[in-house]
Amino acid sequence: MQELTHFINGEHVKGTSGRFADVMNPATGEVQAKVPLASKEEMDAAVAAAQAAQPAWAAVNPQRRARVLMKFVDLLHRDMDKLADKLSSEHGKTFPDAKGDIQRGLEVAEYCIAAPQMLKGEYTDAAGPGIDIYSMRQPLGVTAGITPFNFPAMIPMWMFAPAIACGNAFILKPSERDPSVPLMLAELLEEAGLPKGIIQVVNGDKEAVDAILYDPIIQSVGFVGSTPIAEYIYGTGCAQGKRVQCFGGAKNHMIIMPDADLDQAADALVGAGYGAAGERCMAISVAVPVGEETADRLRDKLVPRIEKLKIAPYTAGDDVDYGPVVTAAAKENILRLVQTGVDQGADLVVDGRDFSLQGYEDGFFVGPHLFDRVTKDMDIYKTEIFGPVLSMVRAQSYEEALGLAMDHEYGNGTAIYTRDGDTARDFANRVNVGMVGVNVPIPVPLAYHTFGGWKKSAFGDLNQHGPDAFKFYTRTKTVTSRWPSGIKEGGEFHFKQMD
Repeated sequence: MQELTHFINGEHVKGTSGRFADVMNPATGEVQAKVPLASKEEMDAAVAAAQAAQPAWAAVNPQRRARVLMKFVDLLHRDMDKLADKLSSEHGKTFPDAKGDIQRGLEVAEYCIAAPQMLKGEYTDAAGPGIDIYSMRQPLGVTAGITPFNFPAMIPMWMFAPAIACGNAFILKPSERDPSVPLMLAELLEEAGLPKGIIQVVNGDKEAVDAILYDPIIQSVGFVGSTPIAEYIYGTGCAQGKRVQCFGGAKNHMIIMPDADLDQAADALVGAGYGAAGERCMAISVAVPVGEETADRLRDKLVPRIEKLKIAPYTAGDDVDYGPVVTAAAKENILRLVQTGVDQGADLVVDGRDFSLQGYEDGFFVGPHLFDRVTKDMDIYKTEIFGPVLSMVRAQSYEEALGLAMDHEYGNGTAIYTRDGDTARDFANRVNVGMVGVNVPIPVPLAYHTFGGWKKSAFGDLNQHGPDAFKFYTRTKTVTSRWPSGIKEGGEFHFKQMD
């Protein structure tokens, strides 16, 4: 049984708390490793090391800090397959999907190579008589991130790449379900030339989270996960005077207009709804066809596509559509919610409850599900299922469809499929959701734009990556300077006449 470690001050350090969590192989249901769960004292040691290392790193000019990220990107390309294999073995996602996880994080690191440009301040000459004013963007100090299981490479890189580029030290508390890739990323950063102590990986549970939230040295906290925990971290962190950004749950709607290309829409729904077994905060989980004819035609196109999905472990090849969910508890929760949908009167068109994969009966595989005639009062509509379950909610008009997306408590992402530019433009302008796709099913922005939802999907004023990241991981200092005049004239060698 492999025993994983923390990564503190450049070294792999065994846990000392005596507490461990199981790291599962989701495909087989077997325990493949144990990860230590840190105590407050272990977190304190990581914070102390980060605090000691950070001032010297902040003094390194941004161009040289960017060169470390350049080398890091090269190393990510070199080790892409190795990282993806480990990620798939602990998370369960397919090998191509795991590589995509790493690639999207890599692109954020590439963007952060622009740190010299992004960290430029502002300057006003002669703001007053002999007065100049300028601003500087300076690092916060020691920063921290708490990241989820579903993107164990991408989301840590969303946080630590800009934090490090800005001159901060960073403490990462990854998910205890798939912690190996974050440890590997820390190793690659130091191989790229990052000084010891600037990146720390401390594994843990709520005890480690609370140690981060209440530590007075840690200046900022980033979080991605469920909304209840996001609310807790945001409220607690802000009360402690920290800068906090938290991203929570989602229930993403796709509106399908009568003029849409329904083959294109159906393909998009299957990929966005069932990819990664639905364990994405940007997954489409609600399809909203407008009009009964549109709904009937869409349903007819979805069913055969869903029934052809290949569900298998990542080792079965690159043509696998999705693998297992992450834990037995996740599987049980998905099936429980599916049963509520049946009990509350939804039409279960594709029933994956009896799915079993020969040779992997103990794995956490969940068959695909498609519900039709779902209504707003049903649990499967209100709750983020985080599994391979797609719900169809029929709307009779565009306004009703728009209202569904706008009235839901979550506002992470949404999409519309239409050939009409006026409808698409109206939807993009009016919908109260943070990320919008027009004929794009999963509207995750590229690294040089920002990622963030609205309503109960996000807490805080600044988004992830893009320009907002450089604002979040720095504070502005403004200097007003005035120099006495006359010094440049040099010394005087005669008596001045009296005025």
